[in-house]
Amino acid sequence: MSKSKFLQQLNESLKPLSSKERADILQDYEEHFSIGLEEGKTEEEIVTSLGSPNQIAKELLADYHVEQATAKATTQNILRATWAVIGLAFFNVVIVLGPAVALAGFILSAWAIGLCFLLSPILVLGEAIVHSSGFFLFNLFMSLAFCGIGYFIMLGMLVVTKLAIKGFVRYLKYNVSLVKGGLKRAE
Repeated sequence: MSKSKFLQQLNESLKPLSSKERADILQDYEEHFSIGLEEGKTEEEIVTSLGSPNQIAKELLADYHVEQATAKATTQNILRATWAVIGLAFFNVVIVLGPAVALAGFILSAWAIGLCFLLSPILVLGEAIVHSSGFFLFNLFMSLAFCGIGYFIMLGMLVVTKLAIKGFVRYLKYNVSLVKGGLKRAE
């Protein structure tokens, strides 16, 4: 593969990045070619030593998305980072996706339980308006107790969610470095 074809494929694979970031990356690889040519290597030898432009792009995009998730931990950034890391190696589908889905399910269900407990007095008051029963005060006091429990659950889930996001981003960074290190040793 020639230098121009390598750089063209790399540029195409890096489309999700801004044009400025792509230009910086392409400039770095231009320098690799310049240095290699000065050392007497052919373009094909340089391309072989660099590896596949698609794999390089996957690694760079994974780094980029993990940095985005670190800088601003939004759901969209975390999902992009997750998919970028999964794209690095098939092994990560089992390692990253399974625990991520389980953890997300636990966190979402705990938030839902906390919210339901927190809103239980409103439901009891609504029931009292529609159906008056002799157990209104008992139901109201129990719903207030559940409201308090729901408040503490939601406070706890706020902390757990922040820790889970930080831990998950760190885990994604670890996976990126693991895959990158494994690929470098294989070359």
